[in-house]
Amino acid sequence: MQATFMTPAKLPVSHIGLGCVTFGREIDAAASHALLDHAYERGVRMFDTAQAYSAGASEQILGAWLTARGLPSGSVTVATKMLPPYEPSRIALALGESIVRLGVAQLDLLYLHCWDASAHSLEALASFDGLVKAGFVRTIGASNFSLPQLQKALELQKRHGLTRFSVVQNNNNLAVRDVSPAFRAFCVEENVAIVTYSPLGAGFLTGKHKAGVAPGSRFDRIPGHQDVYFKDEAYSRLARLEFVASRTGQSPSHLALAWALHQSQIASVLIGGRTTAHIDQAFAAQEFDDEEVLSELDAHML
Repeated sequence: MQATFMTPAKLPVSHIGLGCVTFGREIDAAASHALLDHAYERGVRMFDTAQAYSAGASEQILGAWLTARGLPSGSVTVATKMLPPYEPSRIALALGESIVRLGVAQLDLLYLHCWDASAHSLEALASFDGLVKAGFVRTIGASNFSLPQLQKALELQKRHGLTRFSVVQNNNNLAVRDVSPAFRAFCVEENVAIVTYSPLGAGFLTGKHKAGVAPGSRFDRIPGHQDVYFKDEAYSRLARLEFVASRTGQSPSHLALAWALHQSQIASVLIGGRTTAHIDQAFAAQEFDDEEVLSELDAHML
């Protein structure tokens, strides 16, 4: 069982969170519920989905599990995300659809799924503020925002007395880093919790794609993800990871997960998966405590 703590928005968060992107796309409802049961039993309390995941099927599967298990109110954090443009009418409609699919009376955490110019619209920010004050959403967050984009959004919210983003979720792994030291420092100063995802780089850091995209993988199903990872810098970092893994007798997956789970100032690291073994390997990596090896990875990945 892992410990949980409260985010600035008073949401219970486990250091290992479960990303539900595979639900309804790579695994069916029964397999998804088995994954959720195992994660909950191991202490996972952060469950992350999105309206865009399998056209809402991921939210429906997660919602059916929440209803079936009848978990005590406030015992877990359920997060979802909405896509732009962030317009008042679309915001209200999207939230209503998510609440129905998830089967909840109040959404714990609503993210803006990605950056869009409308994220700095006062009308949009006021709409998100209204959802919180009306009790439909406990807190709001931003996902896939750069530091300048997050800084401007928070400044606008502060200036106009609007509910602030209290959680930010970005990609962060040994191949691709969207959480820089400056980003972390700013979030600490502004009391914004950081959640990261893709500790294995959607499978890139396992090395299984070196000879080409593995059939049935996420890169095969969503070719657009290839542009994020299939480039010289990421391949160079993969080679260094494999070198350190070979020298230490650890697998690249184990070290990549361990690195992501031992990064400072990170509230929760979202893992995805198709089987309970994927959850267990994350917990095993969390127990890895060889600071010399982790420092070696850091030294060569900056």
